[in-house]
Amino acid sequence: MRRSIVTAMALAATVALFGQSEFRKVENNAFDVGEKLTYSIKYGFVTAGQAVIEIPRIKRVAGRDAYNIKLQVNSLPSFDFIYTVRTWYESYLDVESIIPWRFEQHIRETNFSNDYSAFFDQRSHKAKTTEGTYDIPPNTQDIISAYYYTRTMDFTKMKKGDRVTLVNFYDGKLHDLDVVYLGKERVTVEAGTFDCIVVEPLVLEGGFFKSEGDIVLWMTDDELKIPVLVNAKVPVGSLDVELMKYEGLAGELKSRVK
Repeated sequence: MRRSIVTAMALAATVALFGQSEFRKVENNAFDVGEKLTYSIKYGFVTAGQAVIEIPRIKRVAGRDAYNIKLQVNSLPSFDFIYTVRTWYESYLDVESIIPWRFEQHIRETNFSNDYSAFFDQRSHKAKTTEGTYDIPPNTQDIISAYYYTRTMDFTKMKKGDRVTLVNFYDGKLHDLDVVYLGKERVTVEAGTFDCIVVEPLVLEGGFFKSEGDIVLWMTDDELKIPVLVNAKVPVGSLDVELMKYEGLAGELKSRVK
């Protein structure tokens, strides 16, 4: 009996230590290890660059399995004389709860560079960054993890204008990130023609998407919810990010028309 009590206490201590009971479980049929999406970045009629986002592996972080996600954005050599971009991001995303543990940002542009990292201590609810330590609520997202979490959402019962609010941590501040459902459309990009769900990420104060229409996202209307088109406003004009090719998908891409 004594041994059973000690064992139970040890198990409880282990659970408390690793926070198993503290984390939500998110059903994810949208993505998995091996997924790699390649995009062209177009400024008007000019192809200015390319972006690749992939999940090459799962790594153990803070005692939890985490997707290692990498995003690289580069301008094409033919566009470098106008503006040069060599930027990459990396995030470690909890497999079960779809929240971040680590985030890195390395920006290299013609007249600007920035290196930033953050460790999201999701147990003690702290974000420890290169700029300081900040309090965060449970399930706080970085910008990469918010994108992947959005892909797990169920939009089937939503009406136009419905929204889901996430908590986004960026630049030492917390922001409500609203994902607004705009309906459905069929779009054609280099990778094919797809039936899509249309959403708009919106931060009301500060952060990335400051006002309505700054960015609109078209995702495949199926379980995978792969982004096939992103339209983003920039200081002069807008950018279109179009899916060129995909590989290593977690399931069947049912929304492709041709």
